Amino acid sequence: MSENPTSEPTGGSADPVVVVGAGPCGLVTACELLRHGVPVRVLEAAKAPPRGSRAILLWPPTLEVLDGLGLLQEAEACGIRAKALAYHMGDGKTLRVPLGAANQPLLIPQEETDRLLRGALEKLGGAVEYGTRVTDVAASADAVTLTVGKPGRTEEPERAGKPGQPGTSATAGEPGADGDGGSATVTTPWLIGADGVGSTVRQRLGTPFTGGGVPMTFLLAEGEVEGEFPREEVHYFLRPAGVILLSPLPGGKVRVSGPVPPEFPCTQEGVQRILDERGPGGLRFVSPSAIGTFTSQERIAETLRSGRVFLVGDAAHVHSVVGGQGLNLGIQDGRNLAWKLAGVIGDRLAPGVLDSYSTERRAVAEQVVQSTGKMVRMAAAGPAAARLRNVAWALMQLTGVLHRWYAAMLAGRLTRQPDVLFGRPAPKPPRGLPAPGSRTPVWVPAPAAPADSVFRLVTLGPEEGQLASSARSLAARFPGLVAHDHVDRRRAGWLLLRPDGFVAASGNTDARLAETGELLERVARR
Repeated sequence: MSENPTSEPTGGSADPVVVVGAGPCGLVTACELLRHGVPVRVLEAAKAPPRGSRAILLWPPTLEVLDGLGLLQEAEACGIRAKALAYHMGDGKTLRVPLGAANQPLLIPQEETDRLLRGALEKLGGAVEYGTRVTDVAASADAVTLTVGKPGRTEEPERAGKPGQPGTSATAGEPGADGDGGSATVTTPWLIGADGVGSTVRQRLGTPFTGGGVPMTFLLAEGEVEGEFPREEVHYFLRPAGVILLSPLPGGKVRVSGPVPPEFPCTQEGVQRILDERGPGGLRFVSPSAIGTFTSQERIAETLRSGRVFLVGDAAHVHSVVGGQGLNLGIQDGRNLAWKLAGVIGDRLAPGVLDSYSTERRAVAEQVVQSTGKMVRMAAAGPAAARLRNVAWALMQLTGVLHRWYAAMLAGRLTRQPDVLFGRPAPKPPRGLPAPGSRTPVWVPAPAAPADSVFRLVTLGPEEGQLASSARSLAARFPGLVAHDHVDRRRAGWLLLRPDGFVAASGNTDARLAETGELLERVARR
């Protein structure tokens, strides 16, 4: 299954994995590896953690990651839940999409998310090595060698926008690239590039980053908004004059965002004018803490794996900011990669398992780029197209599609990964059970305690039935790799769940379960 037959990796290394980049995606990847017993070094070019709210939406799959790291309760104390999305149309009607407990995101400034993840990293025995800039990458069959140095005196300032975003004009630029004359080499068996859209790791590998810019400039302003509007909902005003977003933030602040002309004045008066033209009226933008504009891109790396080097987060893919998917997508990259790499290093999984990473995550990135691209085009539609959009959305609300499909799509519940983990497809499941590559259904309860094993085999139906007995036997064949769990449910069946929240296989017969045992043989280290 290897994409790199001349550099087939082996497990058992005690050397640390190096993660380049200490944003949320790099921190999650490092924490997950440490949680699985893999030593990690985290290198960060900036001299200090960045400040500013930046990415604020954490959807439920990301909250599952924080929960696994013991951070969810503290994160919820620092943020607020959005209970609904409200779309205020040009004709005065409002389409409200209740999210429900399963789909509610947490609104939390990224500097708080960063802080929580750094704390988790330190509790797990890791640390961020600030002021350590990677300037070159050389990969061989057995190891990766990094050239590292110190950044210049320019530090990354506080900003509201996304750090490293091309075209950002909010408050300042990137950390300085001038060295101070010192350099060293670092050799590692595995390298993970989480160093953002301008990734040095990706560039030094020569990996193409195909795509282009989104031809729109977006306003991003934060401050207090005086006036009445529901503060537990995210509001989209789709007016003839344009689109504007009002999103509540912790501490009584509000984010105001929307497409604006490139020459838009980044002033309190400019924000107020846009709010008056596109908002509900009667609102005043006061006490601004950030005002800026930014642009975005739609790009995906040609491959997310090159031998012993992997790309996660913005180093691997970028897309429109609509829907708040970027940070969540990157954190799921880290979750996907960490358990596979830890399994290979720990001699539980065959090296070929790593080949699935690029295929799976690149496919998900393509889905997100496509969906966010559609959303931004709908939001910026002209008058005629806007009328059609409004009619279509009204029909979707009337038929329940907005509640059943749209909310779940934004929350990441409908994300599908290609069925490539085992090197060949798992058997097609019977009707009523989730397909391989889909997310774990919300009706499957979380395990009573975090499982140390890689896969969770969940049986449904009578606890003393044949399927449960067969599942216990199958788990016994793969100690340290498969754990059995049972859920009382009227309909009999079974699910093989991956630790990253996706379904590996499902079925309702002993024969299908035996076939799954053969698939597990393909990925188990022997």
